Amino acid sequence: MSDHPTVRVLPLHTIHFEDYHIIDVRSPGEFAEFHIEGAHSIPIFNDEERAEVGTTYKQVGKEEAKMLGLSLVTPKLVSIVEKLKELKQAEDKPFLIYCARGGMRSHSVATVVNLMGMTSYQLEGGIRAYRQSIVSGLTGYAAKPKPFFVIEGLTGTRKTDLLEALEDEGYPVLNLERMAGHRGSIFGEIGTVGKSQKMFERELFNRLTEIGHTDYYIIESESKRIGKVLLPDWILNGKEKGTRLYIDYPFEKRVKTICETYEPEQYEPQIREALLHLKKRMAPDLFNDVLDCFDRQDYHQAVRLLLEQYYDPRYRYTARHYQSEPIRILMEDLEEGLAEIKRLLDGFSQWEFNYHLS
Repeated sequence: MSDHPTVRVLPLHTIHFEDYHIIDVRSPGEFAEFHIEGAHSIPIFNDEERAEVGTTYKQVGKEEAKMLGLSLVTPKLVSIVEKLKELKQAEDKPFLIYCARGGMRSHSVATVVNLMGMTSYQLEGGIRAYRQSIVSGLTGYAAKPKPFFVIEGLTGTRKTDLLEALEDEGYPVLNLERMAGHRGSIFGEIGTVGKSQKMFERELFNRLTEIGHTDYYIIESESKRIGKVLLPDWILNGKEKGTRLYIDYPFEKRVKTICETYEPEQYEPQIREALLHLKKRMAPDLFNDVLDCFDRQDYHQAVRLLLEQYYDPRYRYTARHYQSEPIRILMEDLEEGLAEIKRLLDGFSQWEFNYHLS
């Protein structure tokens, strides 16, 4: 081991992430908002400490902030090194360490790791460089628009199940709700964890890269916003011009699907709270009837009322604004619907799409 180990800085374009243990030394809050896929969170500051160091830097000075940071980090170094040793024992490969901009946080940890005889590198530009590469990549995809198949239908028509089945069979599906961590309604985050815009865009870029060359994309019909996430204009434009596949699924089966998806027995408090947000949009009698069903734990009837008197009428009103007519797919079960969609997709080259690249 050298008495004066140096930290080698690696540019993003030279890196294959699978060759390294990716270590994110930013605070937990920074990590939760956005991080490199597969990275391990080993923060040198918690969220409060990071804020304190930042305030000191702005209000007192750089040197004082550095000394405060050093006093906070020093007691944690042994624990940090032990965690890294555990990772190395599980899989013997070097460490790639990053912070916000490839600055002091990642450099200081990488230096200590090298001093302890474990090979580590610093990511040039930190998470900022990674973020810029994703934005650049998405800009490239936006510049090369493709036709879209858009799966749509009333609430509970198993559109997500169809997307997942198509994706499993290798079709070029963009599951936007999964990428957003949200099901696209007032109840959309129940049982899931919503993602930030940056995390969504990471997931979208990774999926587009995974798909590679394709003649078209398949999405579910979505509004501009899914939870906390705004969809990019090129996807919204693709949806508006795309070929619409309308799923027609029996009413009672829709009720059953919704109850199985949202699990009201487990998530009743969260669903009840979400209903309160709908109160101002619903007729008072309907709202009271739905709440009464929840009080009696008659969840199927609550869903029936919501579909018949709220969601279905809203969907039909919105559908009037489309310029094109959808292709209707009558579906009694998932397998039947999947087979018909695949038949349409596999005849792609014969279609005259309602799509213009201009």
